[in-house]
Formats: sequence, C-alpha cells, structure tokens
Amino acid sequence: MKRFAVLGSTRGTSFSTMLHLMQEKNIASQISLVLSNKIDAGILEKAKQAGIEYDFLDPKNLSREIYDETLSEFLLSKEIDYVVLIGYMRILSQSFVAKWQHKIINVHPSLLPNFAGLMNEAVHQAVLHSGIKETGCTVHLVTEQVDEGPILIQKKCAVFTNDTVESLKARVQALEGIALVEAIEKLP
Repeated sequence: MKRFAVLGSTRGTSFSTMLHLMQEKNIASQISLVLSNKIDAGILEKAKQAGIEYDFLDPKNLSREIYDETLSEFLLSKEIDYVVLIGYMRILSQSFVAKWQHKIINVHPSLLPNFAGLMNEAVHQAVLHSGIKETGCTVHLVTEQVDEGPILIQKKCAVFTNDTVESLKARVQALEGIALVEAIEKLP
C-alpha cells in the first residue's frame, strides 16, 4: 500500500473530499500523515477529526533548505512514499524536489499553464479579470520550476459573468479532491 503525506498551510478544503473518495473507491493508498508549517492551519484539525497522524513543523528561524531537509527526514522516518501539496504556501527547495523527484504532486486552482505562479485567491481574481469562460484545477508533478511539472489531471468548470472570487473558488475547490484522487490512482 502506498503511503502519502499531505503538506498544507490552509484549511485544506479539498482534503476531506479526497479522503472520502479514497475510502469510497477503496484504492491501495492511504493518507498516513498531514504536516503543516502553520500551527493554526485548518487542515491539521481535519486530519485530527479523521484520525490521521498530524504535526506542525515550525519554519521559524530556519532557511528553506534546512526546513525542507528536516521535513524530508521526518517524512522518511514515517516511511512515506509520496507527498501531496494541498494549499501548501511554501516553495519547496531544489534539494527537496530532487530527493522526492516524481513523488510530489500539487493541486493548482487553474488550468495550467494559465496563471502559473499565482496562489489562492489571486488565481481566481486573475481568471475573472482575464474574461476567460472556463477554468478549473490541475494536478501536476512538482519540479524545480513552480507550476511547470508534468500535468497528471485537469478538471474544468465554467466561469460565469456574475462570479465573484469566492463563488469561483468554491466551484474550483469542489473539483480538486476528485482530481487529486484520480492523480493518486495514476501514480506507480
């Protein structure tokens, strides 16, 4: 069974959907650990409620490289096979990405390559300002170039003329958990 760790800095809205679908589909993978760089991240409470091991790793006074080295050692000590980024608001170091090459997936709230490099509500604001009629989410392998890794899954939804950042974000987030599970199923 493949063991996954989730890294998140936010509420982890798509985390619950992902967990539910993984159980429903009975896939040969499990979320074994949830880690955050934010002590008050909502994703930690979701992990607690689901009975999944969780922890906070404090980045204070640590360089990105030292923090990521500590993170990697922790993941290896827990026998993690893959890493899933859900609302993780840190750019991973090149050494971390190299060590976990082809083992990290990220969900991005747009149809990459559109709006690569933007995060969270900035993505949805940019979508609304662009005038495009379709958006969605992308699950991709993480590489050293932000939001440029090979695409595993994309899910699409319409952009409506009366959309707000909040309404569009909610519709895209509804797709993210589904896309993550489909991507997990594709991993070797």
